[in-house]
Amino acid sequence: MNLDPTQMADWQIAEAAVPNMRSTAELAEAAGLTSDELIPMGRHLAKLDYARILERIGDRSSGKLINVTAITPTPLGEGKTTTTMGLVQGLGRLGKRVVGAIRQPSGGPTFNIKGSAGGGGLAQCIPLTELSFGLTGDIDAINNAHNLSMVALNARMQHERNYDDARLARSNLKRLDIDPERVEMQWVIDFCAQGLRNITIGQGGKMDGFEMPSGFQITVSSELMAILAVSRDLADLRRRMGRIVMAYDRRGNEVTTADLEVDGAMTAWMLKAIDPTLMQTLEGQPILVHAGPFANIAIGQSSVIADRLGTAMADYTVTESGFGADIGFEKFWNLKCRMSGIKPAAVVLVATIRALKMHGGGPTVKPGLKLDPVYTKENLELLENGCSNLIAHIEIVRLSGIQPVVCINHFHTDSEAEIALVRRIAEAQGAQVAVSKHWRSGGAGAEELANAVIEACEKPNEFDFLYSLETPLRDRIDLIARDVYGADGVSYSDSALATAEALEADPENRGMSACMVKTHLSLSHDPELKGRPRGFTLPIRDFLVFKGAGFIAPVAGDIKLLPGTASNPAYRNIDVDVDSGQVRGLF
Repeated sequence: MNLDPTQMADWQIAEAAVPNMRSTAELAEAAGLTSDELIPMGRHLAKLDYARILERIGDRSSGKLINVTAITPTPLGEGKTTTTMGLVQGLGRLGKRVVGAIRQPSGGPTFNIKGSAGGGGLAQCIPLTELSFGLTGDIDAINNAHNLSMVALNARMQHERNYDDARLARSNLKRLDIDPERVEMQWVIDFCAQGLRNITIGQGGKMDGFEMPSGFQITVSSELMAILAVSRDLADLRRRMGRIVMAYDRRGNEVTTADLEVDGAMTAWMLKAIDPTLMQTLEGQPILVHAGPFANIAIGQSSVIADRLGTAMADYTVTESGFGADIGFEKFWNLKCRMSGIKPAAVVLVATIRALKMHGGGPTVKPGLKLDPVYTKENLELLENGCSNLIAHIEIVRLSGIQPVVCINHFHTDSEAEIALVRRIAEAQGAQVAVSKHWRSGGAGAEELANAVIEACEKPNEFDFLYSLETPLRDRIDLIARDVYGADGVSYSDSALATAEALEADPENRGMSACMVKTHLSLSHDPELKGRPRGFTLPIRDFLVFKGAGFIAPVAGDIKLLPGTASNPAYRNIDVDVDSGQVRGLF
């Protein structure tokens, strides 16, 4: 079948490929799985019974784990998922047993600006429509489990206000005495709905809930998504579910989901979500889809379970991390790998000529607006200036003990002189460099990248964590700020400093990881600072505590937990062909 991405939209390519897709049974057989390890979820999708698979083949993690990260992106993204799909296809063309592991796209960006997260051109995960419209229900399960905890909390606060202790005792309840000023949780919705950031609930009479300020955050930023990403198995997920801190009582004690006796029901909602979904590339390689995005707020990784499955099933497992190496890779490195016990054999650092020109001082890049001509015409001066950002990200990956493979994600407007310049600068930093044309040519266009990654996997590395779990919280933040972001130091608001001191004084928090919250559009906390910012201080204004996931999340700068919908969102272009039933307009 002749599919030309220069003449077809991504959704058209994806739809045209559907008739030639492997069945889930064929895909599973090629991956060495048995039919009873598949949980069919429709015509082209299946869940994988991870526990049954690992029981049969062993949790050996013998395959090579490859992480795909990137430089600081433009708001358009620089093609990490597209590169991940292309690399999987390229390794497949070279005869390697390979599995991809990616995150499920959020409805927020899918129907807003960024679009779906299935790759693009001839390097895609299919079927695109199912991937983009809820897939097999994992995000919906998180939505329901999270909001159930909020129902339990608000109902308990209402009953404790309305009933005396004797009435509570007849319902087998003890008074939790929840402080309405210290409710830590919000509701969730998987859309960009800025009008729900700040709301008041419980208005009406005494039977209409407890009246208090509240709000929404995007579902994929929920602690439950982080728990799904880091849990090793169902038993681990169940333990974590009861540790979620919902609020504090008037004496300052934690009120958890276990205290509200809602953790069991929340786990029941999440029961099916713990199994990864099996999908495929355009060229028929297996892809595991599990957990969700938003590494600027959440952990932003596909799941530990997917990595355990992939490295047991295949010789190579390719997984991506959200946004740039300063955010997504840092969390992959210091959080996910620590929790999974699986160390990467190679790291791919994706760069585009477009993004490097922006970091060199090019005009603002905004979704929905036409790119300035500077991004499609040769400009070596801008490009060379912007390579400071690439060098910073190479150094971040090298801090982990691995020398990255720099992938120049090729656009047809890139000149040979521009590619040669980036190659020279990256190689001067000791990195391998590969030009990949997977968007236009699929696996065939990614063979140079695939060969470079195979070579990198054979080299010994000295992968190690940036800090130990014995390192005090503020010392960890300082290490990340200085060594990863390039800051001169860290400052704290008065309230954040008091919280940091209290967190450090509690011995229960000493084994928890630091999951940084900051903008993805700059190495610093300020999205306007491009290139390689210098001379800044990282401001910590707040902390989020996710005891179920095992994270303390320092919040740097102004970050919204619920993004807003833009004036020209993607949903304006999405429709259904009523004759064929096909969804059109996804990208």
